[in-house]
Amino acid sequence: MDLPRYSKEYIDGVQHFLDFAYSDGDPQGEEIQCPCAKCCNIPWYRRNIVYDLLICYGFVKGYTRWINHGEWEIPMDVDDDMDEDDSYDDIDGLLNDQFRYVAQGVDECQNEDAKKFYNLVDEVSQELYPGCKGFSKLSFTIRLYLLKCLHGWSNESFTSLLELLKEAMPELNIPLSCNNAKSFVKNLGLDYKKIDACPNDCMLFWNDHKSDEYCLVCRASRYIEYPEADSELEPSKKAHRVAAKTLRHFPLIPRIKRLFMCSNMEDKLRWHDEERSKDGKLRHPADGQAWKDFDSLHPDFAKDSRNLRLSLMCMKQEYCMLSLLISGPRSPENDIDIYLQTLIEELKVLWELGVDTYDASRNQTFLMRAALMWTINDFPAYAMLSGWSTKGKLACPCCNYGTNSCYLKHSRKMCYMDHRVFLPMDHPWRSNKRSFNGKTEFRPPPELLKGTDVFNMLQNVENVFGKTQKKANSGPWKKGQFFLNYLIGNIICFTTNLM
Repeated sequence: MDLPRYSKEYIDGVQHFLDFAYSDGDPQGEEIQCPCAKCCNIPWYRRNIVYDLLICYGFVKGYTRWINHGEWEIPMDVDDDMDEDDSYDDIDGLLNDQFRYVAQGVDECQNEDAKKFYNLVDEVSQELYPGCKGFSKLSFTIRLYLLKCLHGWSNESFTSLLELLKEAMPELNIPLSCNNAKSFVKNLGLDYKKIDACPNDCMLFWNDHKSDEYCLVCRASRYIEYPEADSELEPSKKAHRVAAKTLRHFPLIPRIKRLFMCSNMEDKLRWHDEERSKDGKLRHPADGQAWKDFDSLHPDFAKDSRNLRLSLMCMKQEYCMLSLLISGPRSPENDIDIYLQTLIEELKVLWELGVDTYDASRNQTFLMRAALMWTINDFPAYAMLSGWSTKGKLACPCCNYGTNSCYLKHSRKMCYMDHRVFLPMDHPWRSNKRSFNGKTEFRPPPELLKGTDVFNMLQNVENVFGKTQKKANSGPWKKGQFFLNYLIGNIICFTTNLM
């Protein structure tokens, strides 16, 4: 598939693919999904058309298993000897990475961590059932709990499954309830914190307000209030009050610290400084101008390559570290700042103070700091984070107040014109009247907003959060939100263009 498309081997391979896809020969009129680089397995064509497209464009990159054309099963030789080491979960390595302080007797270790460590070590030493070699009690519980999370099992159904397994096989050494299984995950440092929130996104019930029962802004109840007709509910349901809205906060600092303690990750965290090719080509964010400018303004931070540069991503992506999970069927939109308070508090600690972190590769403790360098998101999320409205007359964050827009009356949409201002001054299209609006265009491009300028603009913009509150009209700025102020005031005021 990677051979030149004019080679005989590639052409023969295309014929082989078509023979496989048309396993019954070439039935008249039968169509298959075209796997060429242009079609990407979306449109359906006949054999002769698919052949031409594959010769012209080649296969779509990465399509090595033809799952859209009948290759469903993964070949497996059951007679092959399995590597004995691969049949076991590396729970010992996991515990060593998570509780390295305890294992090595470092003074910074707290008694609570030691207690968790020795409890987990005891669970690892317990067999799942007499004579079992593939699983320990801990590894089986973790794998079972993973299935619960992947497939959305409720707590009640998971508890029922555990009870059924225990009833069918009494010798199984497993937890008896979902809560017991959760305690294993919690002790491994994979837990999250629940923080109640106002149902109208006005405030969080935390810190000084963690015991409040009503929102200070809209006076909405923190808990779901049942009508008087339901006064005969069971006492257990009355005692357990359910929050109207809950934020799940996955603490950032413990997980970052764990990266340096993990034997499989510690070297990768310094790769950009120790192993990256420094030939002047742009291959890594460290080769970019923003990274270099940051290092020149903060030499103390740049001195230790273990200090981290973070990126905030407001989109669904793999290999991201989930920090906040906001409940509800709708996006909080501009009120997202209310939920970002927990993350901002951690970012301030990482930037201003730093945290003591154990580096497993160097067997030493160092003061680790982190800076939020970038935000990566789609356009709607951009509006939520920055507070700049991405719709209307001034929707373009690059042109900002210089956005040239006009309203199309019949289609009832905004149209953004005058893109010729971004062309070089000697470009022939700038003097081309006929192809555009009948005018020449020799204006310079709009000036980009600097971070410090945005910071000053937002000082007089009032923050009003909550769905029931009337928002002030501040032009394109929908809020003078503290998340953007934190970014500019603490970290990225050096950038020439915040947007």
